[in-house]
Amino acid sequence: MKKLLEKKTVLISGALGDIGRAVALAFAAQGAGVALGDIQPEAAAAPLLQELTTIGVPCHYTSVDVSDAVAVDRWLQAAEAALGPVSMVVANAATVTIAGLYQVTAEQWRKELQVNLDGAFHVTRAVTARMLEQRITGSVVFAGSWAGEVAHAHIPAYSVSKAGLRMLSKCMALELAPHGIMVNEIAPGYVDAGLSRVVWEQAPDQKEQARLKTPVRQLITPQQVAREVVRLCDPENRHITGSVLLMDGGLSLL
Repeated sequence: MKKLLEKKTVLISGALGDIGRAVALAFAAQGAGVALGDIQPEAAAAPLLQELTTIGVPCHYTSVDVSDAVAVDRWLQAAEAALGPVSMVVANAATVTIAGLYQVTAEQWRKELQVNLDGAFHVTRAVTARMLEQRITGSVVFAGSWAGEVAHAHIPAYSVSKAGLRMLSKCMALELAPHGIMVNEIAPGYVDAGLSRVVWEQAPDQKEQARLKTPVRQLITPQQVAREVVRLCDPENRHITGSVLLMDGGLSLL
């Protein structure tokens, strides 16, 4: 049986984090070639590359700082040389600083916006520019957050970066709709992994509080996020664009 994304290639930033890894495996399960990028050295990617190779899909890793537009362009060139044209991109790389407005330093604020917002811009613009040149249709998914809509006093830089990401997604969706490139955002609530885990490691009691606060009384797994990302990239999706897929278990209803 033919798989959903066979003979297609996805480029994923922040691919070695919990969510990035789950997204890579979910795309591979649907037959897509996977171009991985992360700030970590190449050796750190070896276990994931081995797992993807075992699944039987082509894969490639580049150590890249997404806040550097030139480095992102080099990553895309290397990915295309190894795997062919890219028709899907997941802007997932992000960082978080747990510090209020009067505790966060200027450098921390700058870095967070550079990685979370500028990085997403550099990655998605580079890929979609090539898609336009090659007249390729496809999908863009921004890894946003419910924090882009609901104020979080302890992570203001992160919240601001994700709010900016939401408007970037909408602007890009409007620009690319006539070219058959669908652009959407996935906005998870409390994910039991990744950046949330960074927060919970510093404040362990907050994990159970987060679960109990969520109306569905469950935390989200990386695999659940990944499943929805793949769904947004279904080639049959020709009308869902400029949308936010909010998967927060009802948090934003409170």
